[in-house]
Amino acid sequence: MVEVKVTQVGNSLGVVLPKDVLAGLKVSKGDRLYLLPSPDGYQLTALDPEIAQQIERAEAISRRFRNALKKLAK
Repeated sequence: MVEVKVTQVGNSLGVVLPKDVLAGLKVSKGDRLYLLPSPDGYQLTALDPEIAQQIERAEAISRRFRNALKKLAK
């Protein structure tokens, strides 16, 4: 668990994430992070939920049509 402190950033509030947390999320300055509602509050992620859903759909299609895709690739 990592504790962060809410601080004043201009007219807003923000938190500063430690370097090891940023490295774990594989993000750097300018990248977007997403807060997803969860049963315990919120989950912070660097993965866009819409993109993740699209990737899952594409993988399902690839599995379903694996043989046809292999033939088309030749």
